[in-house]
Amino acid sequence: MEIFWANAGIQLLLMVLLWIVSVIRRDASIIDPWWSIGFLLITANTVLMTGVTPGKIVLLTLVGIWATRLWVHLLVRSIGKPEDVRYTAFRLKYGPDRYWWFSFFQVFLLQGTLVMIVSAPLQVAASVMGPDDVSGIDIAGASLFLIGFAFEAVGDWQLTKFRRDPSKKGQVLDTGLWGLTRHPNYFGDSVVWWGFWLCTLDLGLEGILTIYAPALMTFLLIRVSGVRMLDAQLARTRAGYAEYMKRTPGFFPGVHWP
Repeated sequence: MEIFWANAGIQLLLMVLLWIVSVIRRDASIIDPWWSIGFLLITANTVLMTGVTPGKIVLLTLVGIWATRLWVHLLVRSIGKPEDVRYTAFRLKYGPDRYWWFSFFQVFLLQGTLVMIVSAPLQVAASVMGPDDVSGIDIAGASLFLIGFAFEAVGDWQLTKFRRDPSKKGQVLDTGLWGLTRHPNYFGDSVVWWGFWLCTLDLGLEGILTIYAPALMTFLLIRVSGVRMLDAQLARTRAGYAEYMKRTPGFFPGVHWP
């Protein structure tokens, strides 16, 4: 429990600092780039508190690669941009005069809590005591992670390149990974988390029980803040997107569901 509360304290401190900056800048969407850094801080702190082992080095390296790549990508993408429309809509709904404090609970504390829940496989794998050599399960988990990371990183790169091409303005990206699934970055992120969970299976029941973490992440990406929300928005605002939805799987490549 000492490790859990230490990680919770680190996460709370990060969210409070980000919230203060968001109030000054009137931009709650600054949370988005720093979401991944919360997982890296938790994993690193757990390793420091329990001791470095070969297995933990592999895990921390994977988390570091994923978190840093996503942080840089979202940070660069947000430079010079106004507050994300999702948060602006909340600001208008609840009123600018009170959203400065309401956002702490609705955005920052909520996302900090989600980080603590979803990071369960990382905390379990990084807190193992005693010998922790790199196992076959660790290699399998790392392999699954790499597949997901490739979908996420390559998908983001293809979309960034597409958006920077003036001749593509107003069009729908339906080539490369975006021809396999409408959301290769979301699909890849889900696979990354199943890879992290797989790394815990050599720990027995304690690792198996954290299956709720990748399951929750996948649910959020499909039904809450990812596929469903973005598809609905783009179907209304982007010509040709409704047709793209009919011919391209929504999440799992090759599977027309959801």
